[in-house]
Amino acid sequence: MSRGARDWVTYWDTDHPIYVNARHLDLHYRATAQQIIEMLRVPAARVLDYGCGEALHADKIAPYCVELYLCEAAPKLRARLKQRFAKVPSIRVISPEELDRLPAVSFDLVIANSVVQYLTREEFARLLPLWKKRLRLTGRLVIADVIGPKQSALKDAAALLSFAAKNGFLLAALFGLVRTVFSPYRSLRARLGLSQYSEAEMIQILHAAGLNAERMSRNLGHIQRRMAFRATRQQ
Repeated sequence: MSRGARDWVTYWDTDHPIYVNARHLDLHYRATAQQIIEMLRVPAARVLDYGCGEALHADKIAPYCVELYLCEAAPKLRARLKQRFAKVPSIRVISPEELDRLPAVSFDLVIANSVVQYLTREEFARLLPLWKKRLRLTGRLVIADVIGPKQSALKDAAALLSFAAKNGFLLAALFGLVRTVFSPYRSLRARLGLSQYSEAEMIQILHAAGLNAERMSRNLGHIQRRMAFRATRQQ
């Protein structure tokens, strides 16, 4: 893991202002959980959510899974996940290092949502073979929340305000955006940047890794200007 990636992990392990209040946090993870459920094609799937974050509603996904692995690099966040889902027998909370050491467990669905923008291109290239290795022959890799080269923080803010207005937390979102300006997130983003990919470039990268890929019709989450991709093993 590069120094930049470690800095992002440290940031996500703090009380950060990305989610402006509890309602925003709940709605984000509730919608993501529902989208994951809709992607499941088998009744007892094995699912890996890589870089899962708070995964507040993973227990809603769990009934559709024989095993749901939540993989998170941030130690304090991982501890909260273990406590939150201690009574859900099908949920396993692991670190990236533990994923590497798992025995031959393969997944019907591997999800990396809002992950690749925080990785260098070299780190992303190293992760792709690991995700591919964990896919069943009929399994799918979903890479979501990919930022395109012409997208900006201002447009992300506008998308948040629109989402907040529709869901009753506009005032909190306005205060949250102000708080973000003075938070470590802004300085980290300015210093490290976020990795950006065009649609054609992402498909080419996935193809070069031995995966057939296509852009999905919808991104996971509320920022529909960002992209999501579905990939399967090349036969």
